Order: sequence, then C-alpha cells, then structure tokens
Amino acid sequence: MDLLFQKAKEVSEKSYSPYSHFKVGSALKAASGTIYIGTNVENASYSLAQCAEGAAITAMVAGGDREISEILVYCDSGNVDLLCTPCGACRQKIREFATPQTKIYLSTKNGVQKTVTIEDLLPLSFGPENL
Repeated sequence: MDLLFQKAKEVSEKSYSPYSHFKVGSALKAASGTIYIGTNVENASYSLAQCAEGAAITAMVAGGDREISEILVYCDSGNVDLLCTPCGACRQKIREFATPQTKIYLSTKNGVQKTVTIEDLLPLSFGPENL
C-alpha cells in the first residue's frame, strides 16, 4: 500500500489539470503483481477529460493484465483533509476489472485513510456477469 501511495502521489504531479487545478494520481497492482499508474488529463471540452483511475486501468489493459488486486487514488486539491474517492464512472471502470477481494485504498494528502471493496463503492452493480 505504501508503494502504491508513493507512485500515485508522484504521478499526480504530472497531471494536466489547467482548469480545475485538481491533480489526481492513481496506482494499481494487477493480479500479476505489476504496478500501473495513471493521472488525470483535462480537456477544454470537459467531457473529454480522462480520470487517473481510468488512465491506470487503460495502462493495465495495454500491459496485458485484466484483474486489479489493489488500487489507490490520491488527489492534491489543496485541502489536506479531503478524502479522495473515485467518481461514479471510475467506480464502474474499476468494477469491470475488480474481484470481490480487490482492495480500494482511499487517501488524503497524508496517506491512506480507508480501505473499501467495490461492493462498498458500487453496491448492486452491473458487471460482465450480467451480460
């Protein structure tokens, strides 16, 4: 978990967030043990922005992995007490590659504050097994 926090914090510094100034980084460990990172990339056309969690998941898929073992989200908003949680769309993206045992770490600028599962974040969810 400490390594994921460090990686997410580091990659958040590379965020392209000229509009919100809300820097987000995400690091995940795939079931293979490989760590993937991602950061948010904003766009003048706001709906085209890429969230950090989605970027990390895209990197994981491009790397050939398909299962998230652990994922951490970190944000630097200027508020040290803000608990950084995935948005609704990212919760669904995580759901696609999570298992019931996947650990999702929610952090503040000071470190991990809470560990949850996808069921905690997205109860009664829709996933691949529903198709």
